[in-house]
Amino acid sequence: MVSRYSCPAPARGRRKKESRLAIKRIIIFSGGRLGEWALSYISEGDWLVGADSGARFLVANGLKPRLAIGDFDSVSSEELAQIGEVSEELISCDPVYKDFTDTEMAVEWALSQCPDELLLLGALGTRMDHSLANMHLLRKARDCGVQAVIADDHNRIALTGEGETLRISKSESNFTHVSLLPLSLEVTGITLEGFQYPLHRATLRLGQSLGISNVLNDAEGFVTTETGLLLVIQSRD
Repeated sequence: MVSRYSCPAPARGRRKKESRLAIKRIIIFSGGRLGEWALSYISEGDWLVGADSGARFLVANGLKPRLAIGDFDSVSSEELAQIGEVSEELISCDPVYKDFTDTEMAVEWALSQCPDELLLLGALGTRMDHSLANMHLLRKARDCGVQAVIADDHNRIALTGEGETLRISKSESNFTHVSLLPLSLEVTGITLEGFQYPLHRATLRLGQSLGISNVLNDAEGFVTTETGLLLVIQSRD
């Protein structure tokens, strides 16, 4: 089905799950850097969404997007026709008269489906403006009560804060470094357990690099915050 897209209003507040089929995870394939590594993230039962050229990536790898969405200014007319044939639904919008990136439109749609988890692949790349904007989309998902992560073959980015504790396991990833960056003006009460450089109720403010390049000492590490929003970036060279 092909439809024109009317850009959504930004999500506000936490969404309540409706009486519908439970969705464990939605994976959004965006228009940034993608490769064979991205396919390894897919598990049975995942809903696959392609944003702009991310839909082309899915189709080229023999996968059927549940939704292809965007202005599709990064694909040819022939590729768009193929995407429309393969996808369960295709939503296109005018590339000029829109106020949201293709990735944000995909995130808005995904949040309307009330998944337990949201994974963004291809959300990082050579366009730093898009990469930073996509990191801010983690806030949108968090405000809706959905656990969201951005990942590629060198990074895994999550958002935590406001009385939460985030667990990081050595055995569950091959990332070697853990960095902390405030997404709010300041983050207070940061406590790190299981790390080479521990913290106890510390404060991080915008413009500081104190939280860069920590490593796990133990099998598991825990990041606890009291106030503010904190990006937790696992990475490797």
